[in-house]
Amino acid sequence: MVVLGIDIGGSGIKGAPVDLSTGQFTSDRVRIETPQPADVPSVVKTVVAVAGQFDPASAIGITFPAVVQHGVTKTAANVDGSWVDAPAERLFTEALGRPVTVLNDADAAGVAEVEYGAGKGVGGLVVMVTFGTGIGSALFIDGKLVPNTEFGHLQMSGLHLHGGDAEDYASDRVREAEELPWHEFGERVQTYLRHLHALLWPDLIIVGGGVSKKADRWLHHVDVPTRVVPATLQNNAGIVGAALLARRRAAAA
Repeated sequence: MVVLGIDIGGSGIKGAPVDLSTGQFTSDRVRIETPQPADVPSVVKTVVAVAGQFDPASAIGITFPAVVQHGVTKTAANVDGSWVDAPAERLFTEALGRPVTVLNDADAAGVAEVEYGAGKGVGGLVVMVTFGTGIGSALFIDGKLVPNTEFGHLQMSGLHLHGGDAEDYASDRVREAEELPWHEFGERVQTYLRHLHALLWPDLIIVGGGVSKKADRWLHHVDVPTRVVPATLQNNAGIVGAALLARRRAAAA
């Protein structure tokens, strides 16, 4: 079954149809720059433009950089504040004319990695952490998602120059803005992941997001008292996870 997945990020909105028997795209991914400001009408219009590049899908999954409860975006990380309390699922369903499932972007990436990638078959507590415009997180207990964790916003002592917020210290956006060498970025990620580990003691940490494609440049600088591995699906995980959860909801309806 092929379902369309769309991943809304702070810098780009990406989509592709996914073959859920394999977790692979069935055609090339389409990416359009995230509109600025990333307000409700502009983002909805851009999502429609991305979806319009593909044949009509039976269901569509859309990731969003926010806490998503019952189809409503409750926060607005790296997008316009008009998304706070917006009925995102209803808005996208009306605009696209077919059933839409909306979920947190890191949750979607984690679901894909647990189903097809680095977390497949791993029991216990698994954490997926995505490094991009911000830091996203997804938490799994024996393969079951605990939705809407926001570990990228952990307040960390000693980071006063960065406001104490983890994603203002160790996100890929900050790496680029401060022109950090890879070893220094790795050291920052290590500081953050050690803090996360002290709170959760996970059995596995999966690092994803765009920077996971370059894990060979920085991950060897990260020493944490648990296994830390790069995401297998890399930056495509959000699209795949969104499609998978849309299919699961359609099957349960």
